[in-house]
Parts: sequence; structure tokens; C-alpha cells
Amino acid sequence: MIHNHPSGDPTPSNADITMTMQVQEAAQVLGITLHDHLIVGKSRELSFRAEGYL
Repeated sequence: MIHNHPSGDPTPSNADITMTMQVQEAAQVLGITLHDHLIVGKSRELSFRAEGYL
């Protein structure tokens, strides 16, 4: 998954984290692997996998 933060700050919001966990749970039920969720900011990006959220 990937989305951007128009503010430029890729720090995930509580809603970003909650939604990602919900998608991860649904994917597991369906036998799908959620490899990562990236948030793109102004000059950097954040990987949920690299940050330990996944």
C-alpha cells in the first residue's frame, strides 16, 4: 500500500496505523501478504515494515 501526506510529514497518524492493521488482518484471512505500507512526504518516505509496524 502507498499514500502521501500533503503536509510533507510522512509520520503515520493513528488512523493510518489502525487502517493498516485492519487491512493486514483482512489480507491474512484471504491468504494475502501485505508487504509494506509506504507514506510519501515532501522529501522522504516512511515504511511501516522498516519502522516495525508490520
